[in-house]
Amino acid sequence: MKMNLPNKLTVLRLILVPVIMIVGMLPYIPFLISCFLVAFLFILTAVTDMLDGKIARKRGLITDFGKFLDPVADKFMVIGTLFVILFKPEFNHIKSLIIFSLVFIVFRELAVTSMRLVVSTGEGIVIAANSLGKIKTVSQIVAIATTLLEPVVQHVFARATGLTWDGNILPLTYLTLIFSIVMTVWSGISYIKSYWKYLDPEK
Repeated sequence: MKMNLPNKLTVLRLILVPVIMIVGMLPYIPFLISCFLVAFLFILTAVTDMLDGKIARKRGLITDFGKFLDPVADKFMVIGTLFVILFKPEFNHIKSLIIFSLVFIVFRELAVTSMRLVVSTGEGIVIAANSLGKIKTVSQIVAIATTLLEPVVQHVFARATGLTWDGNILPLTYLTLIFSIVMTVWSGISYIKSYWKYLDPEK
């Protein structure tokens, strides 16, 4: 199958996910440098998400393949990077929040993906991302980027001002992660309510 440019960008996003995970888990890279590198790769990967949708709409290249694969690539990008954060002992003080994020995201995505497959197979309807789903994805991207970059920014600021750096105080990380959890649950409920009518329990 010949893929158009938006679909190629989506596939590229999938390819970049293991790169992020490998770089983030290399033991010999110092914590702050690792956070910066992972954040850079993660944001670069997230930009492909923004570009593929924009190009697809502008050039009329929206396909069922793209509608299905795009949110799948988003899931791998977010979940893979959260596992990198969970892997780092320096983030142990927010481990419970990261685990909560992963649990809610995985359960939400399993429910929505299962519904996508059932509705697509039974009714021939491809469920594309709605506005809440897009806000959810953006909130997760912002939360992960903040989690990775806040320690780096704090350290740079502390060195510039001569203040003591305490890597355990990450207020923006807490706020953005909690907001992303709320949006994850909310958007999941919205999807299920919208497409529940297409599920036939007798099939």
